[in-house]
Amino acid sequence: EKIILKTSKISYRNTNRFNQLVLDYLDQKAELSQFVTSFPNIGEFKNQIERKKRDGVDRLLLIDVLKSQNNNITLSKKSTNNLTSLKEGNTFTVTTGHQLCLFTGPLYFIYKIISTINLASELSVKYPENNFVPIFWLASEDHDFDEISSINIYNKKINWERESTGGPVGKMDIAGIDSLIKELTNLISKNPKSSQIIDLLNKSYSSNKNLTEATRFLINSLFGKYGLLIIDGDDSRLKNKIADIIDEDINNNTFYNIIKETNKKLIQNYHTQAHVRPINFFKISENKRERISCQIDKEDIVNNPHDYSPNVLLRPIYQEKILPNIAYVGGGAEISYWLQLKEVFTHLSICFPILVMRNSVMVIDSKQRSRIEKLNLLVDDFFESIDLINKKYLNSIEDTIDFNDDFKNLDLFFESLEEKINDKNLISSLAAIKKKTNNSIEDFQKKVIKSLKEKKENEIKQIKKVSNILFPNNQLQERHENFISMYLKYGDNFIENLISILDPLDSNFVILELESEK
Repeated sequence: EKIILKTSKISYRNTNRFNQLVLDYLDQKAELSQFVTSFPNIGEFKNQIERKKRDGVDRLLLIDVLKSQNNNITLSKKSTNNLTSLKEGNTFTVTTGHQLCLFTGPLYFIYKIISTINLASELSVKYPENNFVPIFWLASEDHDFDEISSINIYNKKINWERESTGGPVGKMDIAGIDSLIKELTNLISKNPKSSQIIDLLNKSYSSNKNLTEATRFLINSLFGKYGLLIIDGDDSRLKNKIADIIDEDINNNTFYNIIKETNKKLIQNYHTQAHVRPINFFKISENKRERISCQIDKEDIVNNPHDYSPNVLLRPIYQEKILPNIAYVGGGAEISYWLQLKEVFTHLSICFPILVMRNSVMVIDSKQRSRIEKLNLLVDDFFESIDLINKKYLNSIEDTIDFNDDFKNLDLFFESLEEKINDKNLISSLAAIKKKTNNSIEDFQKKVIKSLKEKKENEIKQIKKVSNILFPNNQLQERHENFISMYLKYGDNFIENLISILDPLDSNFVILELESEK
């Protein structure tokens, strides 16, 4: 059963929430074409498929790794077929990835995956002679525990309190998660949907030994039926494929010099996203992921590539080396750092994927919509600052006093006086009177607005309330809320409706009005 009431769109530019580089990329500005192979248009994938065919991807190794990594979860029929199809030369992947956020973290984690699934579906329709497999890359080697250790639900922060080892988060055991699930159980209302969520979290976390396995189980439970496959880069078999790249980075600093040249070009108009270092790999040892600052014997790298972990700039190289990938789906920050990398791909003769901005969504319900309409406002208005929203509201009500005509008449009055006077001293004296009068009337106008605000105190409070719901902590909803609050409201329909509505190649921000399940 569908529960979509309305969808509307707003251009990313008008959201006032995205940086200039991303906005120009979405507008496919010609000056950015040097940093990509193709912009994300459906017709461009034809050439991209041909280019990727020339990359020597070890498909049999990929299948073996995926089979062994996923042997503890139940793959859907669609995922199993997708896995088998990877051995064919006409099967390509569409990839996204993310850190192993607690209980999937902010909502955009979910939107990223849906954008990836939908892009693979769209390509299957357009190019039916090929297969397209959606892939989620587990960023299990990341070591920033603070970034992944909490979620917001019902304006309450749920925090996983434990000591971080400082090593890759994927290897961390899940001590303390039980008490978090209890805390969540007490927080959410008791109904069949809350029981399903708690049951899913218990199955995902309590029955798996580390954060990688738990996150894989949870993502597969939510998205397996759509054919998603999940891969973990922390695998010695896969890393064998990049031993030469690790050596080149650590011992020759090759990529540092290439990326620095690209940054020089980007920095003329934009702020660069990721900092490039002479060495862009970390050394992983027992519970540690440490920066490498000196050269390392090539033999050690070749014999133990699993001890080396790429930073944010070289992870894309690793990923594209081992996957038959034609598109990467990411958020604004990811698109920004991928744009620093094209020359590295050229140097290594690896095909640079088409970069697709994931869908961004704001979900509202009919109650919120009618509140906004009662205020004579539009949902789009709430992307502005609270002062501008208030101003627009006050201008829309009948008892507003509009001073614009009066200021025009005042200007005409002073112009008329000036024409009658032929004395420089008197004219400058008149200019001073005009300035003083304008200032006095502006002050008076502020008093009128203040008085109006006081009369409309309840409505102004309503505006603030709606704004806080749509932009909690003045952030986009998708960067703050967790999917659990949406699931409790909309059930399985939440993901199903997003799957049915989102088009990753439509570069507009989506406002989605859903009706709660009864």
